[in-house]
Amino acid sequence: MSNLYDVIIAGAGPVGLFLACELAMADVSVLMLEREPEPNSPSKIGPPGMRALNTASMEAFYRRGLLDKVTPPSKRPPNFQKKPGFQFAGHFAGIWLNANRLDLTRFKYRIPGPALDLSLNPASIAGIEAVLAPRAESLGVTILRGKNVTGVSQDEDAVTVKAGDQEFYAKWLVGCDGGRSTVRKAAGFEFVGTEPTFTGFAVQADLDQPEKLKIGFNPTEDGMYVMMRAGNFHLLDFDGGFFDRTQNVTEEHIQDVVGRVTGTDVKIAKLHHASSFTDRCKQAARYRNGRVLLAGDAAHIHSPLGGQGLNLGLGDAVNLGWKLAATVRASRSRYGPVDLSLLDTYEQERRPFAAWVLEWTRAQVTVLKPGPHGAALRQLVSDLIDTDDGHNLFLGRVWGLSQRHDLGDPHPLVGASAPDFEFSDGSRLGPKLEGARGLIVDFGDDVRLKKLAGGDQLGLSALLVRPDGIVAWVTEESLDIEGAKAALARWF
Repeated sequence: MSNLYDVIIAGAGPVGLFLACELAMADVSVLMLEREPEPNSPSKIGPPGMRALNTASMEAFYRRGLLDKVTPPSKRPPNFQKKPGFQFAGHFAGIWLNANRLDLTRFKYRIPGPALDLSLNPASIAGIEAVLAPRAESLGVTILRGKNVTGVSQDEDAVTVKAGDQEFYAKWLVGCDGGRSTVRKAAGFEFVGTEPTFTGFAVQADLDQPEKLKIGFNPTEDGMYVMMRAGNFHLLDFDGGFFDRTQNVTEEHIQDVVGRVTGTDVKIAKLHHASSFTDRCKQAARYRNGRVLLAGDAAHIHSPLGGQGLNLGLGDAVNLGWKLAATVRASRSRYGPVDLSLLDTYEQERRPFAAWVLEWTRAQVTVLKPGPHGAALRQLVSDLIDTDDGHNLFLGRVWGLSQRHDLGDPHPLVGASAPDFEFSDGSRLGPKLEGARGLIVDFGDDVRLKKLAGGDQLGLSALLVRPDGIVAWVTEESLDIEGAKAALARWF
C-alpha cells in the first residue's frame, strides 16, 4: 500500500493543527486534509474569528514554546496581576466576571506565571493557524488544502480516506473537521444530545443609529444582543433554532431580527458579514470507532456562550496527541494486537469535560430565555455570582482553574494541571515540557536544579507529570520508588 501514513487528520483548523504538531514531535507521519483551499476565510479573521483562550489553552501553548507567538507579551502581563478597577474575565449568560475578584488561595496548586492571566486573552482563529501551520510543516506534516473528505472505510489494519477522486491510507484517522463532520458521519459515530432553542447571528454591519445599542451583553424580552463595538454584534433570537446554517443569511432577515431582539428602530445601512449558529448541544457517544477518532467540534457541539468551544477542542488535541503517538510507536515494535488501553483513556478523560461544557452552555441558555421564569433564574444566578464564593466558583470553571481528570487517585493534584514551579536556576516547570515528554520532579536536596526559588513546593516531595502537563502521581513524603514505578508503568 503506497502513501501509507501513520495518521491522517481531517481538518486543518487549530485543533487539527495542534494535534498534528503533537504527533509529529513524536516522529509520527501525518497527513492533513483540509476542505478549504485557502486558510483565511472571513469567519477566521477580524471580530468573527476572535476567541478567548482560557488558562488551560494558555498552558498548552506555553508548554510547547508557542505562547508568545499566539498571544504576544505586549498584550498580556508577564505574571498574573490584578489591575485597578474592573478587569473583564468572561461572563456567564451575559453576567460579567471580574478578574480582580479572584482569590488565588482557593486554588492551592495554581502558581502565578506566564500562562496564568485572567484578563481577556483574545486570539483569532486565523492567527492561531498562522502559528501552528508552519510549525506543523517544519516538523514534517503534509497539509493538502482543497481536499474535502467524502468517504471513510477501515479494516483491522488501516483506514482508507476518499477526498474527491483520490484515496489516502493511514493506520489511524482523526476527524477534526467541525460540527458537521464528514468523518463522524461516514465512520458511523452516534451523535446524541439536545435540539436548539435559539438561532444566533454574528454580524458585521454599518448601522444608521449605533448609539441606540448599548455596549455589552443586553438581554431583552425577545432574546439578547451583544454589542462589542459599533458595527460588530451578536444576536440571539429564541426561534427554536428555526434559522440555522443550512439557510442563507440575508440582510432582510438580519434587519428583522435586529428590530425584534433589540426593540429599536436601528437600521442596517450596509451588511458586511453575517453567520448563524444555534445552541444545539450534542456529543459523540464514543470518541473512537476502530481506527477512527474524533476531536474538537467533530466530537461535540454546543452554543458559543461562555467561549468554551476552542478551549475544549485544544484540550482534546493535547490529551490525544501523546497517547496516539505512543500507540503508533508501540505498533512498530511488536507483532499482533496493540494494547489500546492508553489510547482509550482519551475518551475516558475528555468526554466528561465535553459533557460539562454542554451542561454549562445549556444552563446559560436557560437563564437567558425570554419571560418571567428566565428573568427569575437570571436574578438568582446574578446574586450568586455577586458573592465571593460564587464569583470564584465561576472564575474557576470558566478559566479552567478547577479542571481535573479523574485518574483514580484522591489527591487533589492528581489529574490536574502541574503547577508552574519556578526553580532556583530561574527556570520554570512549564517550558521543560516543550518536547512533549513526561517528567519526574524530585524536590530532594540532592537534586540541585529542582530546588525551588523561595523553597515553596506546596507540601510535595515528588510528582510525575505526563506529556500533556497533567499530574499522574504525587507524594508528600520522601520519594516513593514503588509508587513512582507503578505510575510510570500505567502511563508510560
